[in-house]
Amino acid sequence: MPTMFRRLPPAGGTPRDISEVVNNLLNGKINSTGLVTLDAGGATSTTLFDERISPDSKIIVLPASLSAENDTAPYALLLCTLGQTAAAPDTAYALGVNTEQLTSGVTVVSNSRITVANKGVYNVQFSAQLSNEDNAQHNIDIWFRVNGTDVANSNSIFTVPERKSASIFGKTVGTVNTFLDLEADDYVELVWSTPSTLVKVQTTAAQTSPTRPATPCLIVTVNYVAPQAYSNIFVTNQTNGQATIEHWANTDTDKTYAYVVLG
Repeated sequence: MPTMFRRLPPAGGTPRDISEVVNNLLNGKINSTGLVTLDAGGATSTTLFDERISPDSKIIVLPASLSAENDTAPYALLLCTLGQTAAAPDTAYALGVNTEQLTSGVTVVSNSRITVANKGVYNVQFSAQLSNEDNAQHNIDIWFRVNGTDVANSNSIFTVPERKSASIFGKTVGTVNTFLDLEADDYVELVWSTPSTLVKVQTTAAQTSPTRPATPCLIVTVNYVAPQAYSNIFVTNQTNGQATIEHWANTDTDKTYAYVVLG
């Protein structure tokens, strides 16, 4: 749907017409903009029809509805506010998440499967509060899985010091971030193992003197970083009067973008 302002005929126009056109130009009102709503039903491309498009045109596409804005940069802030323990030593367990504090384009399935709606490269980072109730220090391994398969070279080993007393446990924080190249509907899991069941991923309640907030046992952040961190939309197959907009699989009927055609 193009936006159209007054145009001058090839032979010129009246002074009033010329004044209107020039004033529009000075105010940035030119005949090069429009709106397009993406095809739904899982479509991954939409045809943009506009007589101003040529093979050499440059087309800029920007979100123009809330649905489109929410699709520009998937992210998540995920927490676990419950402690997690190993039922048996030297056994792999998926770290669970029970709070989706901030999310867009990322969901948690089956408690531990961090699932992305759209393909791309994602920065996934975790911070785990590790506690040791034993009199000897122990290691804990934490690594990444994608769709149930361990990610090569993704393990980290953290050493948790021994406890100081029966009520003061050894503590450390394990934190790592990595880039993962994911397809739509892929899921990521954090997996851990320890040789001692006295090593835990520990939540601490809010404290006083001074007042300070609760400490989740696990914080996970997910950020979309590529191919473009601000938009998944790009234009291909330009011909006279039309172009193809490539995008993520779309199911929304109100995902509308503004566009500018230059040249």
